Amino acid sequence: MASPLTTEQVTAALATVQDPEIRRPITDLGMVKNIEIAADGAVTVGVYLTVAGCPMRDRITKDVTDAVTKIGASSVKVELDVMSDEQRKELQTTLRGGQPAKEIPFARPSSLTKVYAVASGKGGVGKSSVTVNLAAAFAALGRKVGVVDADIYGHSVPRMLGVDDRPTKVEDMIMPPSAHDVKVISVGMFTPGNQPVVWRGPMLHRALQQFLADVYWGDLDILLMDLPPGTGDIAISVAQLLPNAEILVVTTPQQAAAEVAERAGAIAAQTHQQVAGVIENMSYLQCDHCSERQYVFGEGGGQTVADELTKTLGARVPLLGQVPLDVRLREGGDAGKPLVLSDPDAPAAAELRRIAENLAGRSRGLLGRQLSVSPAGR
Repeated sequence: MASPLTTEQVTAALATVQDPEIRRPITDLGMVKNIEIAADGAVTVGVYLTVAGCPMRDRITKDVTDAVTKIGASSVKVELDVMSDEQRKELQTTLRGGQPAKEIPFARPSSLTKVYAVASGKGGVGKSSVTVNLAAAFAALGRKVGVVDADIYGHSVPRMLGVDDRPTKVEDMIMPPSAHDVKVISVGMFTPGNQPVVWRGPMLHRALQQFLADVYWGDLDILLMDLPPGTGDIAISVAQLLPNAEILVVTTPQQAAAEVAERAGAIAAQTHQQVAGVIENMSYLQCDHCSERQYVFGEGGGQTVADELTKTLGARVPLLGQVPLDVRLREGGDAGKPLVLSDPDAPAAAELRRIAENLAGRSRGLLGRQLSVSPAGR
């Protein structure tokens, strides 16, 4: 009769299992929670996933099962758990080789850069179109502007701004390309063709951190971040890396979209961020031959979101503007020519420019900043 397996043997077998994405042994990444070996040779392995709902959970389960079966286990049971925030931080330190994270200039208390995280509850509300046109409008006002395409899975900002160049690396710095006087960085600049990005929490966090710390942005007045829809990993990472970032919520008029958009803004209550305001996109369709407006998607969604967020957060959240439907807005995005530049007098462009002018006039708040004052008499 074969000798019973030892914990050391099972650990050695698990060292041959690599995380499918990070491509490092799960034993090196702190993903092995526990190992239990029964007298009959049955083995139970506890495995930490980096995030709940991990898309690679089935692959990891199969690889662990196969590896432990090969060394003679009579049966293998894999029990999945999820890493805590502290464990994820330890994993990020491991992936950095034990080196501390580079400093993010926009997170410094002395930074004067206004950071706006453009968020939405769901996709298809025109969040990226709003981001791109606001960025171009800010630049046209003479502001120094940068855009981080933080929608890792659905990146579209480079096309919409007409950016064809790729970033240039100078030593440890990444020099971002620009278009219309707007500096841009996107994961789409690092992936061949239209290849999808299949990453999980730690990799998403690391990518965002690199975009903020490794890219040489220079002295920006305004940084816009185009977030993915919802309140997932990226939204949480933004709150951790840039707690001073203010949220711009984009919604459409219909109540169903408004209810979802409220959740995207309400995350500020948990992350202690400020919501700069709500932008209602696709508000109405202006008749080409008369002044009549057709409310294709209903009315009032943007104001509803602003009112509900005001109640939830206990601070006034304004409705910043209502952008009408305009086919030229879509055409400009496809052609890489923002409407605020190609046709600044179009109703949609005029509204977006008005919103940009209002936001550009706001200075960064005093929260977290050091003030050069001293008590009287000193």
